[in-house]
Amino acid sequence: MSKVILITGASSGMGKEAAKKLIEAGHTVYAVARRMEQMQDLKQMGGIPMPMDVTNEQDIDRVVQTIMQQQGKIDVLWNNAGYGLYGAVEDVALSEARRQFEVNIFGLAAITQKVVPYMRKAKAGTIINTSSMGGKIYFPMGAWYHASKHALEGLSDCLRLELQPFNINVVVLEPGLIATEFGDVLIDGFAKIGKQSAYTGMMDRIAAGIKKVSQNNEASKPSVIADTILKIINTNKPKTRYRVGKFAKPMVWMRTYLGDRMFDKIVMTQV
Repeated sequence: MSKVILITGASSGMGKEAAKKLIEAGHTVYAVARRMEQMQDLKQMGGIPMPMDVTNEQDIDRVVQTIMQQQGKIDVLWNNAGYGLYGAVEDVALSEARRQFEVNIFGLAAITQKVVPYMRKAKAGTIINTSSMGGKIYFPMGAWYHASKHALEGLSDCLRLELQPFNINVVVLEPGLIATEFGDVLIDGFAKIGKQSAYTGMMDRIAAGIKKVSQNNEASKPSVIADTILKIINTNKPKTRYRVGKFAKPMVWMRTYLGDRMFDKIVMTQV
């Protein structure tokens, strides 16, 4: 059965790959992102790209109202937009940290608030929130990113219970290492901080590790996420969490069962 699906962060990586798969499967896909020029191929495939910044309430209103006018419903909202802010807590400006939360948490919450009333009225719907294995674990230089994803985990759990009486599913997607632009964004963030940082050595080692993963093709392909999203959408009662991609399951297992000190030691052997 064809569904009306709204995907944020659909201009690249996981969002774009999944949008293609969903369009091919016959669904009506509204793909939104700031970079319209990177979604023209989705339009050619039959998708409906629209410009939207998740931190702009007028953008969100325009997109949601357009979909409701054209389709009369939104069956699936995939909150996929987000990015990773990296750098030591001491180095990262609080203005940048606030921006991290504006995009990864408050932007997600804003569009969710606009869509939920329609799903609630229909007594049906699925909301998928892209978290990360980083929502369960931690790594040095990623304090603000991890903080935003840990917050997203808690927000999603509460939302799931609130919407349960209205037959609305809330699913948390927890990707591991996926071959996207994430690594480049991380390295660019380090470059902005510069060599004056007291943490330069650690940043250099982390950047080198990211480059090695990329060069050796060690990360999972975005297609594993696309397959998972299709599986969630085709399931009447999806699981509350889907942990997929390289290292996702073993890293979270270690964090859960080995305790803080042991997990700290494991992480620090990598930096």
